[in-house]
Amino acid sequence: MDLLTWLIVGLVAGLLASALLRDSGYGLLGDIALGIGGAMLGSWGFRELGWKAPMDGIGGVIIVATIGAMVLLLALRVVQRLNPGMRRR
Repeated sequence: MDLLTWLIVGLVAGLLASALLRDSGYGLLGDIALGIGGAMLGSWGFRELGWKAPMDGIGGVIIVATIGAMVLLLALRVVQRLNPGMRRR
C-alpha cells in the first residue's frame, strides 16, 4: 500500500476503534498512529490464528485494522489502570 492509503486506513480504523470502545480519541495523529498500529497487530494476529479478512480489498483491511486498534486500546486501558500516573491530560 502507498503512504496515503496507510494514512487513510489508519485514520478510519483509529476513529472506528475509539468510537466502538467509547474512547474520546487521541487527535488526528494519535488516531492515525492507533490505526496503523492496529493494522500491524491485526494482520499479525489474523495470520497467527489462521483467520482471513471478512472481505477483500480496503474494506477488509479497515476491519482487520479496527479490530487490532481495539485490542491496542484495551491494552492501553489496562496499562493506565495499573499505572495511574500515565493517564491522559
